[in-house]
Amino acid sequence: MNPYLPIIAIGAVGFGFAAFSVVAAAISGPRRYNRSKIDAYECGIEPTPQAAGGGRFPVKYFLTAMLFIIFDIEIVFLYPWAVSFDQLGLFGIVEMFIFIATVFIAYGYVWRRGGLEWD
Repeated sequence: MNPYLPIIAIGAVGFGFAAFSVVAAAISGPRRYNRSKIDAYECGIEPTPQAAGGGRFPVKYFLTAMLFIIFDIEIVFLYPWAVSFDQLGLFGIVEMFIFIATVFIAYGYVWRRGGLEWD
């Protein structure tokens, strides 16, 4: 139980701060509600039940999300490599070069196809 004590303490502090924040906001916040404060706010755009164009999102949205995931995965693989760089030797350098080359080929393909341009 002793090694888990700091984790439990941090969890208790986090829970206590969250509970204190909710209670303090309820006590000290204004209680004047009107229709505009209760309505949903979406960056100045009037909220509608369906998105513009019949509820479909543009494909660019999904392409951007996939690019984000690809580069996140690259970073996840680069951290352990950077930590154990000395122990891997030439094998690690060659494998990382192949991995980064593959990612940059995909990046160049997406760039050439216009996946990074916003309309």
